[in-house]
Amino acid sequence: MRTESVQRSRSLMTVLILSVLSASVGTSAANVALPVLASAFGGSFADAQWVALAYLIAMTATSGAAGFLGDRMGRPRALLLGTVVFATASVAAAVAPSLSVLVLARAVQGAGAAVMMALPLAIGRDIASAGRTGSMMGLLGTIGAVGTASGPAAGGLLISWAGWQPIFWVMAGLGALTAALASTFALTGSSPTPSRLDLPGVLLLTSGVATYAVALTLDVSLWTTGALLVGATVILSAFFAVEQRSTAPMLPPSLLRGSALGVGGLLNFIVGTVMMSTLVVGPFFLGGALGLSSGQIGLVMAAGPVASACTGFIAGRIVDTLGPARMTSVGLALMTAGAGALALLPGWLGVAGYMAGTVLLAPGYQLFLAANNTAVLGSIDPSRRGVASGTLNLARNIGMVTGASAMGLIYTTAAGTADVTTASKDALETGLLVTYLFAAAALVAATAIARRAASRSWK
Repeated sequence: MRTESVQRSRSLMTVLILSVLSASVGTSAANVALPVLASAFGGSFADAQWVALAYLIAMTATSGAAGFLGDRMGRPRALLLGTVVFATASVAAAVAPSLSVLVLARAVQGAGAAVMMALPLAIGRDIASAGRTGSMMGLLGTIGAVGTASGPAAGGLLISWAGWQPIFWVMAGLGALTAALASTFALTGSSPTPSRLDLPGVLLLTSGVATYAVALTLDVSLWTTGALLVGATVILSAFFAVEQRSTAPMLPPSLLRGSALGVGGLLNFIVGTVMMSTLVVGPFFLGGALGLSSGQIGLVMAAGPVASACTGFIAGRIVDTLGPARMTSVGLALMTAGAGALALLPGWLGVAGYMAGTVLLAPGYQLFLAANNTAVLGSIDPSRRGVASGTLNLARNIGMVTGASAMGLIYTTAAGTADVTTASKDALETGLLVTYLFAAAALVAATAIARRAASRSWK
Protein backbone atom coordinates (compact mmCIF):
# COMPACT_ATOMS: atom_id res chain seq x y z
CA MET A 1 0.00 0.00 0.00
CA ARG A 2 2.82 2.39 0.87
CA THR A 3 4.58 1.70 -2.44
CA GLU A 4 1.34 2.38 -4.29
CA SER A 5 0.88 5.67 -2.39
CA VAL A 6 4.43 6.77 -3.22
CA GLN A 7 3.93 5.94 -6.90
CA ARG A 8 0.68 7.87 -6.91
CA SER A 9 2.35 10.93 -5.38
CA ARG A 10 5.12 10.76 -7.99
CA SER A 11 2.59 10.56 -10.79
CA LEU A 12 0.71 13.55 -9.41
CA MET A 13 4.01 15.40 -9.10
CA THR A 14 4.56 14.81 -12.83
CA VAL A 15 1.20 16.45 -13.49
CA LEU A 16 2.16 19.46 -11.39
CA ILE A 17 5.51 19.82 -13.15
CA LEU A 18 3.93 19.62 -16.60
CA SER A 19 1.24 22.08 -15.56
CA VAL A 20 3.69 24.75 -14.40
CA LEU A 21 6.00 24.10 -17.35
CA SER A 22 3.17 24.47 -19.89
CA ALA A 23 1.86 27.71 -18.41
CA SER A 24 5.38 29.17 -18.12
CA VAL A 25 6.24 28.32 -21.71
CA GLY A 26 2.96 29.92 -22.73
CA THR A 27 4.02 33.13 -21.00
CA SER A 28 7.27 33.61 -22.89
CA ALA A 29 7.34 31.48 -26.06
CA ALA A 30 4.91 33.57 -28.10
CA ASN A 31 6.75 36.84 -27.44
CA VAL A 32 9.50 36.02 -29.89
CA ALA A 33 6.88 35.55 -32.63
CA LEU A 34 5.37 39.04 -32.38
CA PRO A 35 7.21 40.53 -35.42
CA VAL A 36 6.34 37.46 -37.50
CA LEU A 37 2.68 37.65 -36.42
CA ALA A 38 2.47 41.34 -37.34
CA SER A 39 3.77 40.51 -40.80
CA ALA A 40 1.63 37.37 -41.24
CA PHE A 41 -1.65 39.12 -40.39
CA GLY A 42 -0.82 42.49 -41.89
CA GLY A 43 -1.07 44.31 -38.57
CA SER A 44 1.21 46.69 -36.70
CA PHE A 45 3.65 45.57 -34.04
CA ALA A 46 1.44 47.33 -31.47
CA ASP A 47 -1.48 45.15 -32.60
CA ALA A 48 0.66 42.01 -32.39
CA GLN A 49 1.72 42.90 -28.85
CA TRP A 50 -1.80 42.03 -27.73
CA VAL A 51 -0.94 38.38 -28.37
CA ALA A 52 1.38 38.65 -25.35
CA LEU A 53 -0.70 41.13 -23.37
CA ALA A 54 -3.97 39.18 -23.65
CA TYR A 55 -2.34 36.14 -22.06
CA LEU A 56 -0.74 38.14 -19.24
CA ILE A 57 -3.86 40.18 -18.47
CA ALA A 58 -6.17 37.15 -18.51
CA MET A 59 -3.82 35.08 -16.35
CA THR A 60 -3.52 37.94 -13.86
CA ALA A 61 -7.23 38.74 -13.77
CA THR A 62 -8.35 35.15 -13.21
CA SER A 63 -5.69 34.02 -10.69
CA GLY A 64 -7.90 34.72 -7.67
CA ALA A 65 -10.90 32.98 -9.21
CA ALA A 66 -8.68 30.01 -10.14
CA GLY A 67 -7.82 29.36 -6.51
CA PHE A 68 -11.43 29.67 -5.40
CA LEU A 69 -12.47 27.27 -8.16
CA GLY A 70 -9.95 24.74 -6.90
CA ASP A 71 -11.31 24.83 -3.35
CA ARG A 72 -14.91 24.64 -4.51
CA MET A 73 -14.52 21.87 -7.11
CA GLY A 74 -11.64 19.95 -5.61
CA ARG A 75 -8.15 20.98 -6.69
CA PRO A 76 -7.22 18.02 -8.97
CA ARG A 77 -10.56 18.31 -10.78
CA ALA A 78 -10.16 22.07 -11.23
CA LEU A 79 -6.59 21.54 -12.48
CA LEU A 80 -7.91 19.13 -15.11
CA LEU A 81 -10.41 21.77 -16.23
CA GLY A 82 -7.63 24.36 -16.50
CA THR A 83 -5.45 22.09 -18.61
CA VAL A 84 -8.33 21.30 -20.97
CA VAL A 85 -9.06 25.01 -21.40
CA PHE A 86 -5.36 25.70 -22.02
CA ALA A 87 -5.00 22.90 -24.58
CA THR A 88 -8.21 23.80 -26.43
CA ALA A 89 -7.28 27.49 -26.59
CA SER A 90 -3.81 26.54 -27.87
CA VAL A 91 -5.39 24.65 -30.76
CA ALA A 92 -7.61 27.66 -31.49
CA ALA A 93 -4.53 29.89 -31.51
CA ALA A 94 -2.65 27.58 -33.88
CA VAL A 95 -5.47 27.66 -36.46
CA ALA A 96 -6.51 31.30 -35.90
CA PRO A 97 -7.55 32.91 -39.20
CA SER A 98 -6.99 36.47 -37.96
CA LEU A 99 -5.06 38.39 -35.36
CA SER A 100 -8.22 39.22 -33.40
CA VAL A 101 -9.11 35.52 -33.11
CA LEU A 102 -5.55 34.75 -32.04
CA VAL A 103 -5.71 37.43 -29.33
CA LEU A 104 -9.03 36.03 -28.07
CA ALA A 105 -7.58 32.50 -28.01
CA ARG A 106 -4.60 33.76 -26.06
CA ALA A 107 -6.89 35.37 -23.48
CA VAL A 108 -8.72 32.06 -22.96
CA GLN A 109 -5.37 30.28 -22.83
CA GLY A 110 -4.25 32.71 -20.12
CA ALA A 111 -7.31 31.89 -18.03
CA GLY A 112 -6.42 28.20 -18.23
CA ALA A 113 -2.82 29.03 -17.36
CA ALA A 114 -3.97 30.86 -14.22
CA VAL A 115 -5.36 27.57 -12.91
CA MET A 116 -2.23 25.69 -14.00
CA MET A 117 0.05 28.10 -12.13
CA ALA A 118 -2.01 28.60 -8.97
CA LEU A 119 -3.26 25.14 -8.03
CA PRO A 120 0.05 23.22 -8.21
CA LEU A 121 1.23 25.25 -5.20
CA ALA A 122 -1.79 24.15 -3.14
CA ILE A 123 -1.72 20.55 -4.40
CA GLY A 124 2.04 20.40 -3.83
CA ARG A 125 1.49 21.49 -0.23
CA ASP A 126 -1.21 18.82 0.12
CA ILE A 127 1.03 15.95 -0.99
CA ALA A 128 4.39 17.09 0.41
CA SER A 129 5.72 14.85 3.14
CA ALA A 130 6.48 16.32 6.55
CA GLY A 131 9.39 18.73 6.46
CA ARG A 132 9.59 18.77 2.64
CA THR A 133 7.19 21.57 1.71
CA GLY A 134 10.05 23.96 0.93
CA SER A 135 11.59 21.43 -1.45
CA MET A 136 8.24 21.09 -3.20
CA MET A 137 7.92 24.87 -3.57
CA GLY A 138 11.52 25.12 -4.74
CA LEU A 139 11.02 22.42 -7.36
CA LEU A 140 7.93 24.14 -8.77
CA GLY A 141 9.85 27.42 -8.80
CA THR A 142 12.64 25.77 -10.76
CA ILE A 143 10.19 24.38 -13.31
CA GLY A 144 8.62 27.82 -13.73
CA ALA A 145 12.05 29.34 -14.36
CA VAL A 146 12.95 26.60 -16.85
CA GLY A 147 9.72 27.16 -18.78
CA THR A 148 10.10 30.94 -18.87
CA ALA A 149 13.77 30.74 -19.87
CA SER A 150 13.35 28.07 -22.53
CA GLY A 151 10.22 29.56 -24.12
CA PRO A 152 11.91 32.24 -26.28
CA ALA A 153 14.67 29.88 -27.45
CA ALA A 154 12.19 27.13 -28.32
CA GLY A 155 9.87 29.62 -30.00
CA GLY A 156 12.70 31.00 -32.10
CA LEU A 157 13.71 27.53 -33.28
CA LEU A 158 10.13 26.59 -34.17
CA ILE A 159 9.62 29.80 -36.14
CA SER A 160 12.80 29.26 -38.13
CA TRP A 161 11.69 25.69 -38.83
CA ALA A 162 8.03 26.03 -39.79
CA GLY A 163 6.59 29.45 -38.92
CA TRP A 164 4.60 30.65 -35.91
CA GLN A 165 1.88 27.98 -35.76
CA PRO A 166 4.08 25.21 -34.28
CA ILE A 167 4.58 27.32 -31.15
CA PHE A 168 0.91 26.91 -30.30
CA TRP A 169 0.77 23.30 -31.44
CA VAL A 170 3.54 22.50 -28.95
CA MET A 171 1.56 24.27 -26.22
CA ALA A 172 -1.51 22.27 -27.24
CA GLY A 173 0.48 19.04 -27.01
CA LEU A 174 1.84 19.91 -23.57
CA GLY A 175 -1.63 20.86 -22.38
CA ALA A 176 -3.21 17.70 -23.77
CA LEU A 177 -0.54 15.50 -22.17
CA THR A 178 -1.03 17.25 -18.83
CA ALA A 179 -4.81 16.89 -19.11
CA ALA A 180 -4.54 13.19 -19.93
CA LEU A 181 -2.38 12.55 -16.87
CA ALA A 182 -4.47 14.86 -14.66
CA SER A 183 -7.66 12.98 -15.53
CA THR A 184 -6.38 10.08 -13.39
CA PHE A 185 -6.57 12.28 -10.29
CA ALA A 186 -9.63 14.37 -11.16
CA LEU A 187 -11.96 12.62 -8.75
CA THR A 188 -9.48 12.27 -5.91
CA GLY A 189 -7.32 14.50 -3.74
CA SER A 190 -8.69 17.45 -1.82
CA SER A 191 -12.42 17.33 -1.14
CA PRO A 192 -14.55 20.13 -2.58
CA THR A 193 -15.56 22.81 -0.10
CA PRO A 194 -19.36 22.83 0.07
CA SER A 195 -20.35 26.42 -0.70
CA ARG A 196 -22.37 28.36 -3.20
CA LEU A 197 -20.60 30.06 -6.06
CA ASP A 198 -19.70 33.62 -5.13
CA LEU A 199 -20.45 34.87 -8.64
CA PRO A 200 -20.54 38.60 -7.75
CA GLY A 201 -17.16 38.26 -6.04
CA VAL A 202 -15.62 36.36 -8.95
CA LEU A 203 -16.89 38.86 -11.53
CA LEU A 204 -15.88 41.94 -9.52
CA LEU A 205 -12.38 40.71 -8.72
CA THR A 206 -11.71 39.52 -12.27
CA SER A 207 -13.04 42.68 -13.92
CA GLY A 208 -11.30 44.98 -11.40
CA VAL A 209 -7.90 43.35 -11.86
CA ALA A 210 -8.37 43.22 -15.64
CA THR A 211 -9.21 46.94 -15.74
CA TYR A 212 -6.12 47.73 -13.67
CA ALA A 213 -3.90 45.59 -15.92
CA VAL A 214 -5.30 47.16 -19.08
CA ALA A 215 -4.76 50.65 -17.65
CA LEU A 216 -1.07 49.95 -17.14
CA THR A 217 -0.45 48.15 -20.44
CA LEU A 218 -2.38 50.29 -22.93
CA ASP A 219 -0.40 52.99 -24.71
CA VAL A 220 -3.02 55.72 -24.34
CA SER A 221 -3.34 59.22 -22.94
CA LEU A 222 -2.85 59.99 -19.25
CA TRP A 223 -6.56 60.89 -19.02
CA THR A 224 -7.59 57.47 -20.30
CA THR A 225 -5.12 55.69 -18.04
CA GLY A 226 -6.34 57.71 -15.07
CA ALA A 227 -9.98 56.96 -15.86
CA LEU A 228 -9.24 53.22 -16.08
CA LEU A 229 -7.35 53.29 -12.78
CA VAL A 230 -10.25 55.08 -11.10
CA GLY A 231 -12.60 52.49 -12.58
CA ALA A 232 -10.41 49.64 -11.28
CA THR A 233 -10.36 51.22 -7.82
CA VAL A 234 -14.15 51.51 -7.76
CA ILE A 235 -14.66 47.93 -8.91
CA LEU A 236 -12.17 46.48 -6.42
CA SER A 237 -13.67 48.55 -3.61
CA ALA A 238 -17.05 47.11 -4.52
CA PHE A 239 -15.49 43.63 -4.46
CA PHE A 240 -14.28 44.02 -0.87
CA ALA A 241 -17.62 45.50 0.17
CA VAL A 242 -19.47 42.53 -1.35
CA GLU A 243 -17.05 40.04 0.26
CA GLN A 244 -17.54 41.69 3.65
CA ARG A 245 -21.28 41.07 3.47
CA SER A 246 -21.27 37.70 1.71
CA THR A 247 -22.10 34.56 3.67
CA ALA A 248 -19.79 32.52 1.43
CA PRO A 249 -17.10 34.89 0.07
CA MET A 250 -14.47 33.68 -2.38
CA LEU A 251 -11.81 35.73 -0.54
CA PRO A 252 -12.87 36.57 3.02
CA PRO A 253 -11.33 39.90 4.10
CA SER A 254 -10.47 38.26 7.42
CA LEU A 255 -8.17 35.92 5.49
CA LEU A 256 -6.01 38.90 4.51
CA ARG A 257 -6.06 41.17 7.55
CA GLY A 258 -3.17 40.60 9.95
CA SER A 259 -2.44 37.17 8.46
CA ALA A 260 0.41 35.33 6.78
CA LEU A 261 -1.56 35.45 3.51
CA GLY A 262 -1.94 39.24 3.68
CA VAL A 263 1.76 39.73 4.41
CA GLY A 264 2.83 37.11 1.87
CA GLY A 265 0.67 38.66 -0.83
CA LEU A 266 2.14 42.11 -0.16
CA LEU A 267 5.67 40.73 -0.35
CA ASN A 268 4.84 38.93 -3.60
CA PHE A 269 3.56 42.21 -5.05
CA ILE A 270 6.77 44.07 -4.18
CA VAL A 271 9.01 41.29 -5.45
CA GLY A 272 7.00 40.91 -8.68
CA THR A 273 7.36 44.65 -9.32
CA VAL A 274 11.14 44.48 -8.87
CA MET A 275 11.65 41.35 -10.96
CA MET A 276 9.76 42.82 -13.90
CA SER A 277 12.35 45.61 -14.09
CA THR A 278 14.93 43.21 -15.50
CA LEU A 279 12.68 42.53 -18.50
CA VAL A 280 11.67 46.17 -19.00
CA VAL A 281 14.93 48.03 -18.36
CA GLY A 282 17.51 45.41 -19.27
CA PRO A 283 17.17 45.36 -23.08
CA PHE A 284 17.35 49.15 -23.41
CA PHE A 285 20.40 49.47 -21.17
CA LEU A 286 22.27 46.53 -22.69
CA GLY A 287 21.61 47.67 -26.24
CA GLY A 288 21.87 51.43 -25.80
CA ALA A 289 24.54 51.85 -23.13
CA LEU A 290 26.65 48.74 -23.76
CA GLY A 291 26.08 48.41 -27.52
CA LEU A 292 25.07 44.74 -27.54
CA SER A 293 23.28 43.12 -30.45
CA SER A 294 19.86 41.48 -30.05
CA GLY A 295 21.46 38.04 -29.82
CA GLN A 296 23.96 39.19 -27.23
CA ILE A 297 21.19 40.87 -25.19
CA GLY A 298 19.27 37.60 -25.18
CA LEU A 299 22.28 35.67 -23.91
CA VAL A 300 23.02 38.18 -21.13
CA MET A 301 19.39 38.30 -20.05
CA ALA A 302 19.26 34.51 -19.94
CA ALA A 303 21.74 34.51 -17.06
CA GLY A 304 19.06 35.34 -14.50
CA PRO A 305 16.54 32.66 -15.51
CA VAL A 306 19.32 30.07 -15.77
CA ALA A 307 20.50 30.97 -12.26
CA SER A 308 16.88 30.68 -11.06
CA ALA A 309 16.49 27.28 -12.66
CA CYS A 310 19.72 26.02 -11.08
CA THR A 311 18.97 27.24 -7.57
CA GLY A 312 15.22 26.74 -7.08
CA PHE A 313 15.30 23.21 -5.68
CA ILE A 314 18.38 23.97 -3.55
CA ALA A 315 16.54 27.00 -2.14
CA GLY A 316 13.64 24.75 -1.19
CA ARG A 317 15.92 22.37 0.68
CA ILE A 318 17.43 25.29 2.58
CA VAL A 319 13.93 26.43 3.56
CA ASP A 320 13.13 22.97 4.91
CA THR A 321 16.34 22.98 6.94
CA LEU A 322 16.41 26.52 8.31
CA GLY A 323 12.72 27.46 8.35
CA PRO A 324 10.55 29.60 6.05
CA ALA A 325 10.29 32.71 8.25
CA ARG A 326 14.04 33.24 8.46
CA MET A 327 14.66 32.35 4.82
CA THR A 328 11.99 34.78 3.59
CA SER A 329 14.07 37.60 5.05
CA VAL A 330 17.35 36.11 3.78
CA GLY A 331 15.95 35.78 0.26
CA LEU A 332 14.81 39.40 0.30
CA ALA A 333 18.22 40.48 1.61
CA LEU A 334 19.94 38.64 -1.26
CA MET A 335 17.59 40.33 -3.71
CA THR A 336 18.43 43.70 -2.16
CA ALA A 337 22.12 43.00 -2.70
CA GLY A 338 21.36 42.00 -6.30
CA ALA A 339 19.42 45.21 -6.93
CA GLY A 340 22.28 47.23 -5.42
CA ALA A 341 24.74 45.43 -7.67
CA LEU A 342 22.60 46.18 -10.73
CA ALA A 343 22.53 49.86 -9.73
CA LEU A 344 26.32 50.18 -9.36
CA LEU A 345 28.29 47.45 -11.11
CA PRO A 346 27.21 47.83 -14.78
CA GLY A 347 28.57 51.40 -14.85
CA TRP A 348 31.93 50.13 -13.61
CA LEU A 349 32.22 46.64 -15.12
CA GLY A 350 29.84 46.71 -18.09
CA VAL A 351 28.31 43.37 -19.11
CA ALA A 352 30.09 41.46 -16.35
CA GLY A 353 28.63 43.85 -13.76
CA TYR A 354 25.10 43.49 -15.15
CA MET A 355 25.32 39.70 -15.18
CA ALA A 356 26.71 39.66 -11.64
CA GLY A 357 23.68 41.62 -10.45
CA THR A 358 21.13 39.37 -12.16
CA VAL A 359 22.87 36.19 -11.03
CA LEU A 360 22.72 37.47 -7.44
CA LEU A 361 19.10 38.64 -7.76
CA ALA A 362 17.76 35.35 -9.17
CA PRO A 363 18.75 32.93 -6.36
CA GLY A 364 17.44 35.41 -3.81
CA TYR A 365 14.14 35.44 -5.71
CA GLN A 366 13.92 31.65 -5.66
CA LEU A 367 14.76 31.49 -1.96
CA PHE A 368 12.11 34.11 -1.23
CA LEU A 369 9.45 32.31 -3.31
CA ALA A 370 10.08 28.91 -1.72
CA ALA A 371 10.09 30.37 1.79
CA ASN A 372 7.12 32.71 1.35
CA ASN A 373 4.94 30.06 -0.31
CA THR A 374 5.85 27.52 2.36
CA ALA A 375 5.09 29.92 5.20
CA VAL A 376 1.77 31.08 3.80
CA LEU A 377 0.37 27.74 2.67
CA GLY A 378 1.48 26.12 5.92
CA SER A 379 -0.57 28.64 7.92
CA ILE A 380 -3.80 28.28 5.91
CA ASP A 381 -6.60 25.82 6.59
CA PRO A 382 -6.36 23.03 3.96
CA SER A 383 -9.85 23.86 2.68
CA ARG A 384 -8.60 27.39 1.75
CA ARG A 385 -5.24 26.52 0.20
CA GLY A 386 -6.56 26.99 -3.33
CA VAL A 387 -7.67 30.54 -2.56
CA ALA A 388 -4.34 31.18 -0.82
CA SER A 389 -2.24 29.97 -3.75
CA GLY A 390 -4.43 31.90 -6.18
CA THR A 391 -4.02 35.05 -4.10
CA LEU A 392 -0.23 34.65 -3.99
CA ASN A 393 -0.11 34.31 -7.78
CA LEU A 394 -2.53 37.21 -8.19
CA ALA A 395 -0.35 39.48 -6.04
CA ARG A 396 2.82 38.53 -7.93
CA ASN A 397 1.18 39.01 -11.33
CA ILE A 398 -0.24 42.40 -10.34
CA GLY A 399 3.26 43.31 -9.19
CA MET A 400 4.68 42.33 -12.55
CA VAL A 401 2.07 44.37 -14.43
CA THR A 402 2.76 47.31 -12.13
CA GLY A 403 6.51 46.89 -12.54
CA ALA A 404 6.27 46.93 -16.33
CA SER A 405 4.77 50.41 -16.13
CA ALA A 406 6.27 51.91 -12.96
CA MET A 407 9.86 50.73 -13.37
CA GLY A 408 9.85 51.77 -17.01
CA LEU A 409 8.59 55.23 -15.99
CA ILE A 410 11.29 55.57 -13.32
CA TYR A 411 13.93 54.55 -15.87
CA THR A 412 12.87 57.03 -18.56
CA THR A 413 12.38 59.83 -16.04
CA ALA A 414 15.82 59.31 -14.52
CA ALA A 415 17.35 59.10 -18.00
CA GLY A 416 15.74 62.44 -18.83
CA THR A 417 13.97 61.31 -22.00
CA ALA A 418 10.87 59.40 -23.01
CA ASP A 419 12.74 57.88 -25.96
CA VAL A 420 15.53 55.87 -24.38
CA THR A 421 16.54 54.48 -27.79
CA THR A 422 18.23 57.82 -28.54
CA ALA A 423 19.53 58.58 -25.04
CA SER A 424 23.24 58.90 -24.30
CA LYS A 425 25.26 56.26 -22.48
CA ASP A 426 25.53 58.48 -19.40
CA ALA A 427 21.76 59.06 -19.35
CA LEU A 428 21.06 55.32 -19.60
CA GLU A 429 23.51 54.58 -16.80
CA THR A 430 21.80 57.20 -14.63
CA GLY A 431 18.43 55.64 -15.42
CA LEU A 432 19.70 52.20 -14.41
CA LEU A 433 21.24 53.56 -11.20
CA VAL A 434 18.06 55.30 -10.07
CA THR A 435 15.78 52.43 -11.08
CA TYR A 436 17.67 49.81 -9.10
CA LEU A 437 18.28 52.06 -6.12
CA PHE A 438 14.48 52.40 -6.01
CA ALA A 439 14.18 48.62 -6.34
CA ALA A 440 16.68 48.10 -3.52
CA ALA A 441 14.74 50.52 -1.29
CA ALA A 442 11.50 48.63 -2.00
CA LEU A 443 13.19 45.35 -1.10
CA VAL A 444 14.58 46.83 2.13
CA ALA A 445 11.00 47.78 3.04
CA ALA A 446 9.83 44.25 2.15
CA THR A 447 12.54 42.74 4.36
CA ALA A 448 11.42 44.92 7.28
CA ILE A 449 7.81 43.80 6.75
CA ALA A 450 8.84 40.14 6.65
CA ARG A 451 10.90 40.42 9.82
CA ARG A 452 8.13 42.21 11.67
CA ALA A 453 5.63 39.54 10.62
CA ALA A 454 7.99 36.77 11.72
CA SER A 455 8.60 38.41 15.09
CA ARG A 456 4.87 38.63 15.71
CA SER A 457 4.37 35.05 14.49
CA TRP A 458 1.40 36.14 12.35
CA LYS A 459 -0.78 33.22 11.37
